[in-house]
Amino acid sequence: MTAPYNCAPLAFGDIQGCRNQFRQLLAKAAPPPKAPLWFAGDLINRGHDSLGTLRDVIELGERAVPVLGNHDLHLLSVSAGIRKTKKGDTIDEILNAPDAPELLHWIRHRPFAHFENGMLLVHAGVLPQWDLDQTLELADELQRALRGPDWKEMLAGLYGNMPNQWSAELMGIERLRVACSALTRVRFCDAHGVMDFSSSGAVQSAPKGYMPWFDVPSRKTQNVTVVFGHWAALGLYIREKVIGLDSGCVWGAQLSAVRLESEPARRTIVQVECADRKATI
Repeated sequence: MTAPYNCAPLAFGDIQGCRNQFRQLLAKAAPPPKAPLWFAGDLINRGHDSLGTLRDVIELGERAVPVLGNHDLHLLSVSAGIRKTKKGDTIDEILNAPDAPELLHWIRHRPFAHFENGMLLVHAGVLPQWDLDQTLELADELQRALRGPDWKEMLAGLYGNMPNQWSAELMGIERLRVACSALTRVRFCDAHGVMDFSSSGAVQSAPKGYMPWFDVPSRKTQNVTVVFGHWAALGLYIREKVIGLDSGCVWGAQLSAVRLESEPARRTIVQVECADRKATI
């Protein structure tokens, strides 16, 4: 049985602690009470109110479906002593909150990917060699490791740019590192799925021989609608089976949401301006 029109998920781009804009956008979109709310990762960091944003999403209960982004992992890494805060970070308010252990526990138990009704939600991207089943399998491996007793050691091992290409022969932390790099960091790769991390600019900034991950001709998830964030310079990007939602609110542009109807022609876009919100770096 097909879900009724008003139950289509409403998917949000990277909020990054821009709580006021998130509340404005949610009110403007006015989703039905039972409509799922999807979040493409990076709920927190760089915006004015990371703690308030996090609390708002948690209070949505099971209605909220967020995947983990690189800024969310950065918060966990700082809390574990793996990394130090950076200029422009706005995560101290979370780390110093009286219920910080509970908040961090909630973040640590979010998934790296979510699939439902033909739509795949990730923070950054999917490598061309992965079909849907392998993408979900690798996301599950990461999720289980992050929830496990040795999560701090595992998380520390996820940082680094190498290996930068998927191979079925990869094992252990290298296998997890490549999976995490793709799901939470990738923008460009070449025709063989070799990832590049030197550019975070617009499509035109791709290094020679590289292209947006979703344009690789051999990508095995072409029959799946992939919904993602992470790429502010790309802006709101809508194709039939590619939906990029990070429209740069934290940089003073817009915060965007898309109603994820199964029929592309019925999808609707809602945005609010973020001109008063510019990141400090």
